[in-house]
Amino acid sequence: MSLSQVQIICSLAEALTWFEKELVWKVDAAELRHLTGRIGELYAAMITRGQMALDVNQRGYDVVSAEGRRITVKTITSSSHVTFRKSTLDFAHDAMILRINTSEGEASIEELFRGTVDDLRLLCRDAGSDLHYIIRKPPSEPLVFDGLAIVGSVQVGSRRVIQYENGSIAVEVDGVRAPVAKPVLREIAAELHLSLLNGNGNKLTTRQLGAMIIATAGSEHQSSRGDIDVERKCEPIPN
Repeated sequence: MSLSQVQIICSLAEALTWFEKELVWKVDAAELRHLTGRIGELYAAMITRGQMALDVNQRGYDVVSAEGRRITVKTITSSSHVTFRKSTLDFAHDAMILRINTSEGEASIEELFRGTVDDLRLLCRDAGSDLHYIIRKPPSEPLVFDGLAIVGSVQVGSRRVIQYENGSIAVEVDGVRAPVAKPVLREIAAELHLSLLNGNGNKLTTRQLGAMIIATAGSEHQSSRGDIDVERKCEPIPN
């Protein structure tokens, strides 16, 4: 049975939510292959306006796009390579390799490869009956906020919580950027008597906690709390 785009999007959201719950329960992401595979297929169906293959483990492909192109989808979390079988790869027109990244319990989907099967072959290593696509881990880089507008900020004592237009949260203590925001956010949340858990009982991410602190402190500021100063506007980042 085919699914509407709304159903596919809702199913993807539910699968990601369940994935995050598994992480909270301390399940290793590498042990969730069935779930991550489903997430990848739903994501591919969503962005191609397509449908998942009618049969489970359909030979050679997982998704059929709105244009009728058959897509083989591979989804990883920490693998160093992805394996494609030569005997079934010809059944697909396109290939998609996705990685589910996790940061503080929050999952996001990264496209590592998206293109034709012919293009994929050029990037793979021959391994007998298989082809191996090698995953190159990008160097770890600090978040860069240069050029991003500030859409909200709050001053709580000597600490300033800043929210950028891409949703990222940063914290300054006495005017100096804290290398890690989460510990300072926890301190502020305790002072404001805010829970560190969401409605489902999962720990709030840095973005969620920072946004909640800004919203809560803003409300208390309107009630004339003198130790909190709030800005809710877009402003350029100082040079």
